Amino acid sequence: MKRTTLFVLLLWMSEKTIAQEKPIVFKGANIITVTGQTFSGGTMVVQNGKIIAVGAANIATPANATIVDAAGKTIMPGIVDTHSHLGGPQGGDATNPLNPEVRAMDAINPISDGFKKALAGGITTINIMPGSGHLMSGQTVYVKMREGKIIEDLLITNEKGVNGGMKMANGTNSIRNGNGFPGTRAKSASLDRELLLKAQEYKRKMERAGKDSSKLPERDLRMEPLVEVLNGKRIVHFHTHKYNDILTVIRLSKEFGFKPVLHHLSEGWMVAEEIAKAGLYCSIITIDAPGGKLEATNLSFKTGGVLEKAGVQVGFHTDDGITDSRLFLRSAALNVREGMSRQKALEGLTIVGAKMLDLSTRVGSLEEGKDADFVLLSGDPFSVYTKVEQTWVEGKKRYDISNPEDRAYLTGGYGVYSADRGEFHHHGDEEDGKQ
Repeated sequence: MKRTTLFVLLLWMSEKTIAQEKPIVFKGANIITVTGQTFSGGTMVVQNGKIIAVGAANIATPANATIVDAAGKTIMPGIVDTHSHLGGPQGGDATNPLNPEVRAMDAINPISDGFKKALAGGITTINIMPGSGHLMSGQTVYVKMREGKIIEDLLITNEKGVNGGMKMANGTNSIRNGNGFPGTRAKSASLDRELLLKAQEYKRKMERAGKDSSKLPERDLRMEPLVEVLNGKRIVHFHTHKYNDILTVIRLSKEFGFKPVLHHLSEGWMVAEEIAKAGLYCSIITIDAPGGKLEATNLSFKTGGVLEKAGVQVGFHTDDGITDSRLFLRSAALNVREGMSRQKALEGLTIVGAKMLDLSTRVGSLEEGKDADFVLLSGDPFSVYTKVEQTWVEGKKRYDISNPEDRAYLTGGYGVYSADRGEFHHHGDEEDGKQ
């Protein structure tokens, strides 16, 4: 290679590196940090995918920065959806009610247009779950809404060293006849206990073996993730609606020493004190047109406020496509209308969800050193008139309402997400994605 050519190449690479490192400063917005102060007319500095500074209008900003005039806008942390089915995550099949070895990541379509829809709703982090037609439908996966062609491009490994949780369920979804499935609620719990007892024994064998590989038990893909559950590394995300089913989850968690996140909780308001005493997180769904299943008959917009008053940390989820990712802010707003505090609703969309996934050191609030995941809104987060104008993930703009193609994912109907545009609908299996 000639010296001149080499010099030009090195210069181009240097300029590219500098461009990537150039800070971006957002000025004049109402900045809701969630865990700290809200700054009216504030400033936020982003560089290399991280938040460098956030504060009042007079904080120091780099001289070489790109300035974004955000006056009149609202900036809040990227939204964390703790329970979604985007990308077609197929879980266990109809041959077995318990499938801990199954991984959602092996089925997800990472270029599904459903992810673009979620970006239009301000969602930056998602816990993608297999469906709830099983007692244990498999391993969930935590993803960042980065641009990518393979699922590994989107994966997040949390502070406990895993990139997902374990999806469990009780109630009517997993009750059916044949192939070992339970026919009653009591049998459902007994099957869970039986498998968890086997996992305890497998764990003991591993501990007895220590570093002696010759004494290790034969590798068991069903047991390995359950040992992570028993060790507190892999969170159990437990689909449960009725008050008696919620109490069964609490009973199982005490017996086997794991801490689940309770999902849905249509009747959670009935057992708020018991949930608080157990110290469990709750991820609730808000359906503005309830119906479709008897278990959800007592679903209430008051659940968030009742749980908050009991001292429970409450988050929210879409269960997309049960509710639409584009309308996620509305889930929290409806709970505020019925008694939940504004602050706790904001936390429920962000930092509480991050805690449920063991990701709160990276996402869920606007703080120096955290990932630059944030949403630029046209107004107040809980106003019906507010729109998500931009969604940023790790310092990169992933959605912009001024871009006609992006805007189509906000305003478009069913045709925007049809199969010929890359969407894989997770409801292809009748048992997948049940609320």
